[in-house]
Amino acid sequence: MCAESAGRRSWAPLLAVCAGYFMVILDVTVINVAVPVIGRELSASLTGIQWTTDGYTLVFAGFLLTGGALGDRLGNRLVFCLGVGVFTASSAACALAPNAPFLVVARLVEGLGAALIVPGSLALLQQAYPAPAARARAFGLWGSMAGIAASAGPLLGGLLVSTVGWRWVFLVNLPVGAACLALTLRHVARSPRHPARVMDWPAQCAVVAAVALLTGALNEAGRRGWSDPAVLAGIGLAVLAAAAFAVRERLARIPVLPPDLLRSRAISGGAVIGLLFNFAFYGMVFTASLGFQQQRGYSALATGLALFPAVAMTTFASVLSGRLTRRTGDRPLVVAGMLTAALGLAGWAAAGADPAYALLVAPMMAAGFGTSFALTGATTTVMSAAPPGYSGTASALFNTTRQLGSATAVALGGSLLATAADPGTGLRISMAVGALAYLVAAGLAWLCVPPKHE
Repeated sequence: MCAESAGRRSWAPLLAVCAGYFMVILDVTVINVAVPVIGRELSASLTGIQWTTDGYTLVFAGFLLTGGALGDRLGNRLVFCLGVGVFTASSAACALAPNAPFLVVARLVEGLGAALIVPGSLALLQQAYPAPAARARAFGLWGSMAGIAASAGPLLGGLLVSTVGWRWVFLVNLPVGAACLALTLRHVARSPRHPARVMDWPAQCAVVAAVALLTGALNEAGRRGWSDPAVLAGIGLAVLAAAAFAVRERLARIPVLPPDLLRSRAISGGAVIGLLFNFAFYGMVFTASLGFQQQRGYSALATGLALFPAVAMTTFASVLSGRLTRRTGDRPLVVAGMLTAALGLAGWAAAGADPAYALLVAPMMAAGFGTSFALTGATTTVMSAAPPGYSGTASALFNTTRQLGSATAVALGGSLLATAADPGTGLRISMAVGALAYLVAAGLAWLCVPPKHE
């Protein structure tokens, strides 16, 4: 009995962390199907409705590095719990929003909470599971949450909107957030603090501006086109902000991203791999969602069900990779996962302009399996190479590049569908580009991921 109780307690930190991470990623996609209803009920303009989705993404992506730095300085458990509290409270505010401006502000605050949750989540798992095998399994299940949440978002959103109303898209976060906070405070140990590490606020502001401007420009590119003045201005300002960040980093006594962090082939390579497989996987989810609804006339609920094969493989793949990594090391798993996913998207691209749905099941399963199979190894690679006291910052860097990959995929996918001769051709080109990204990630993994962690 005592052994069983200890076993349950040993997985409590994983449950707490995954609950928080699931909420964050779910809120990126679950709102999409609710947007038209929200616009009608709150009499919102098109711009206002766009900001309910884009505002969350911009703040989330922009403040990830700040969240990671705060976690390393103040303790990752403290910042994680603060993020859960902010996220849950702002979700309640979103649900009670009387008008569109109130909802937009609440979504911005929700994005800030998300940015505090995600960097600490990986750092807390690394702290809670020091044994390599247990840590690999925990990282694998953490990674599978992203694919499940992103793909299940349209399905859950469609179900809630069509039954109990759009406000429940946000209300479902309240019990999850409360349970996550209770589990974390009870079962996750306090994290080390480094109070002597001074926050370089000018550098933090520069990186927030660079990431937020680039994410915003990429979001708008999908709607306005790449040559739109607002898109070009956003990209240009993002480059200037990045340059200002680089100059400040050279002058800072304690830089936001230590040189050892960026010089590490495992960390920098792992971050680029994360960007590439997020670009490919979320590009598939986004363009497939549009294709199923626009070409085939599926409802939001039917679209969520149609994407289920990709979701179903993520948990299985993460568990399998977590079990294999101790024997094989991370490199073979990341390479094999990327090649499997590339084969899946290449198969979709080769299936024709309007293939039967049955022909798309195997490609979706391959993409979902391959991405989740590789994510465990990529995550372990980045976190294992992080210098002492910088686990939150390494996690933030990894997740920032992944968010940029997702934003780029949505922008490029939207442009391809809008500019192609027909939607079927745009969808096939998008899948081919995703397959190429997976192949590049496989090659990079062979060069940057260590063959085996001892």
